[in-house]
Amino acid sequence: MSVETATRPERHSAYEDAIAIVVGTMFMALGVVIYTKAVLLAGSTAGLALLLQYASGIGFWWLFFAINLPFYVLAVRKLGWAFTLRTFAAVTLVSIFTRLTSDLVSFSHLDPLYAAVMGGALSGTGLLILFRHRTGLGGINVLAIYLQDRFGIRAGYFQLAVDLAILAAAVFVIPLDRLALSVLGAVVVNMTLAINHRPGRYLGVT
Repeated sequence: MSVETATRPERHSAYEDAIAIVVGTMFMALGVVIYTKAVLLAGSTAGLALLLQYASGIGFWWLFFAINLPFYVLAVRKLGWAFTLRTFAAVTLVSIFTRLTSDLVSFSHLDPLYAAVMGGALSGTGLLILFRHRTGLGGINVLAIYLQDRFGIRAGYFQLAVDLAILAAAVFVIPLDRLALSVLGAVVVNMTLAINHRPGRYLGVT
């Protein structure tokens, strides 16, 4: 076996991608439900959907699905149809799983600090699983993956900057203590990505 063959990354199979998308979106959905119960805010398009839910009362799952629709144009042009279809499937599953998880999971007590850290860790892990299978969750995730692949800009650091901007816009919608905890959650999410999702570190491809 040549060195070139030995170091060539092994592609993910279709069933591995399917399992990863289901598991990753379930992690994301649970993280969103924890945030909703604690009245916290996430970043990216999920954060925008949560912000609109708190302001309007419309369900997260409807808002999250609708907000992501325009970003599929960028996904098709920059990342291809395969990535776009996987992302569409992931967004749809997060919307469905969030709705189902709200009925399947309840909390008699949920400490806001714990919710910020654990919700962020779950969401970051879910995104990490999806990213490693060339799948995003629409919106900023699409742009983040494109920038990392094209220019080497870390997806986690880019998303952190965008997420903090979204959180700043929420100052008049949620209490300041919950906003501060939401910032902590955003740091947990994006540091999970920045530490674990680096170009060249993970060789599995789809």
